[in-house]
Amino acid sequence: MRPSSRTLPLLLAVSLAACAPAADAPGEDQAADPSARTAEPRISMAPTAPDELPSAILGQGAELGGQELRYLPGDSLTTGYLAVPEGEGPFPALVIIHEWNGLTDRVRQVADDFAREGYVTLAADLFRGQVGANPEENVALMAEAEPNVVPNLDAAVRYLRGRDDVTGRVGAMGWCYGGGVALSFGLDGENHEATAIFYGRLVEDPEVLASLSHEVYGTFAREDSGPAPESVERFEEALRAAGIENDLHIYDDVGHGFWLRVDQDPDVRTAPALDAWQRLKAYLDRTLGS
Repeated sequence: MRPSSRTLPLLLAVSLAACAPAADAPGEDQAADPSARTAEPRISMAPTAPDELPSAILGQGAELGGQELRYLPGDSLTTGYLAVPEGEGPFPALVIIHEWNGLTDRVRQVADDFAREGYVTLAADLFRGQVGANPEENVALMAEAEPNVVPNLDAAVRYLRGRDDVTGRVGAMGWCYGGGVALSFGLDGENHEATAIFYGRLVEDPEVLASLSHEVYGTFAREDSGPAPESVERFEEALRAAGIENDLHIYDDVGHGFWLRVDQDPDVRTAPALDAWQRLKAYLDRTLGS
């Protein structure tokens, strides 16, 4: 692990304004043993067409097809959600990181959608099974989670890399609070091959960003204050100064949270969400493979 750049403590202040029976995880021997996973539920591969959005963000997510997973050794409360494509693989892998209220079914359904695209997907649980019901609870959960965020995600990456049906290439992505966490994890955590940010806390110091080892994807909204478009522009300038390849875009006429909840305003959100999805699929293909 690289030394901490101390980016995570800065997440909380920005997130205040920006974000509105489980199976035990296998040990190292089980992770390498295909027979230990023969009973895992699998999700049929069904990649989206060029003009199609994943069902979860349209509010049309199907019944969950994955399974709960305790992937953090020695922690019986942290309960992620694992979605695995049908087939022998090997597949690239993703860790997806929830918003400031915790791991919800919307995020689990997104994990299923990524499995349909051909990614072994682990929706991380940073709040030890808890979900906030209001801003005060969300803030308290973020503060409680802060010291353990990077070790939690390190364990998620190690779990995925330990599976024989994973290529070894792993990406991390998140929304709002989770978007900022994904960036901080790219700077401070276990080495991985992709970082995708949907809004969230940014870093504008080229010297800090220089520790990134891969291209960065980012989707942002013009009508947003967390981060504001000016902050995104400074982030892009800092990435360029640090020599980090990036694919960032600010979408006009939409606000915070537009991509994960297209169903809240489909007339306005569908077109930018589709463009962001097409960009994301291309980014994951070139960084993780398919």
